[in-house]
Amino acid sequence: MQHKKRAVSVALLAAGALVMAGCSSSSTGSTDAASCAPAGENVTLTFTSWIPGIEDAVAIWNEQNPDIKVEVQTGPSGNAGTYQNFFNQLQAGNAPDLGQIEYDALPNFRVQDGLANLGACEDVVAAKDQFVDWTWKQVTLGTENEVYGVPQDAGPMALFYRKDLFEQNGIAIPTTWDEYREAAVKIRALGGYITNFSQSDINQFAGFVWQAGGQWFSNDGDAWKVDLTSDASTKVADYWQGLIDDDLVSSYPAWTDEWNNAYNTGQVWSWNSAVWGANSISSGAPDTSGKWAVAESPQWASGQSAAGNWGGSSIAVFKSTKHLYEAAKFALWLNTSEEALTSLNKTAAIYPATKDGLTLPSLQDGVPFYGDQKIYDVFAKASGEVDPNFVWGPTMTQVYADVSDGFKSAVAGSGTLTEALASAQDKTIATLEAQSIPVAK
Repeated sequence: MQHKKRAVSVALLAAGALVMAGCSSSSTGSTDAASCAPAGENVTLTFTSWIPGIEDAVAIWNEQNPDIKVEVQTGPSGNAGTYQNFFNQLQAGNAPDLGQIEYDALPNFRVQDGLANLGACEDVVAAKDQFVDWTWKQVTLGTENEVYGVPQDAGPMALFYRKDLFEQNGIAIPTTWDEYREAAVKIRALGGYITNFSQSDINQFAGFVWQAGGQWFSNDGDAWKVDLTSDASTKVADYWQGLIDDDLVSSYPAWTDEWNNAYNTGQVWSWNSAVWGANSISSGAPDTSGKWAVAESPQWASGQSAAGNWGGSSIAVFKSTKHLYEAAKFALWLNTSEEALTSLNKTAAIYPATKDGLTLPSLQDGVPFYGDQKIYDVFAKASGEVDPNFVWGPTMTQVYADVSDGFKSAVAGSGTLTEALASAQDKTIATLEAQSIPVAK
């Protein structure tokens, strides 16, 4: 599925490869309402996505809308090549009308002046209340009247855990991060690990910071503030550093056979992950079917109720489109209609960004792999507990790459996670300045 591919790709779109570097967010301009008017004739739109089975949903649209035909193009996941293709196409003037763009990549495309402002389209603005609040904030990028994509899916985080092993060994399910560490000590004494610390899934770590109330970026007009070393971010880093130092977590490379085997054999007992992780575990640890369950993420203080997010995409319309109205109409249908959401959930396990989508019939049943637990009830609750104000920066691929390099060194015993964040902050500021993107001092 798309998020697994995305998690593997940490350093694939180097910041130096941005083909339109030098544009700041002030160059994005505005799109007036007149530009979001029907073409008055038959239209053919091009749409690029990497979602498995996206063709099925598009086929439903095409059958119902013969006057607005959509031709879908599929490719690798965003950081594995599609984003670079988009930048190349924008420079060459042959970008598709619409494209799949993850939330953490949207600011990059905005500062490169590649996106149409869907805020010019009345139907898009009117659809705001249909979406989970924080997902809408992800596509408005901190603005009041601008919309740079239609939210498609989300990745609220929760705790996947081996229910059988916790019960057999009398270990309570942790509800706080302190309790999680206490459980980690008990599990290590039994020869296992409570979880695996990933050196490359920096967007997972960002999800932990998100849950803790931290912000890595903020944007005030043109200038970007970088704060990878905020109090919340440092707290999260110090916590995981302690688990690493005390050998309480494994550190297998994520998404490898070694990683799968650790979960499949019961060497690793839990995973704090996004909703899409349900399929990752079932496919990677098939011998453990029926033994897993899902609980809310541990909290930093007893009684709190906060969730992080890992992943999620939008459907954006590129500024070069000649058919903004029709492109916006399709993007809304794809991400709000029950038939489209049901199709996407069936073919790619997409977890919808709409409020109504969280109650899709396909998400209401118990899941056999998880002991017939209705696990999506947990994620629906978590989705409502994600802080809506988290902001991604315009060079996230570079950030992920630099943080990952530092995390790998820390796991190997050279430096710490906190030092890795500080180093990545310096490199991020340098990257922004090299691209003439204003940095707030």
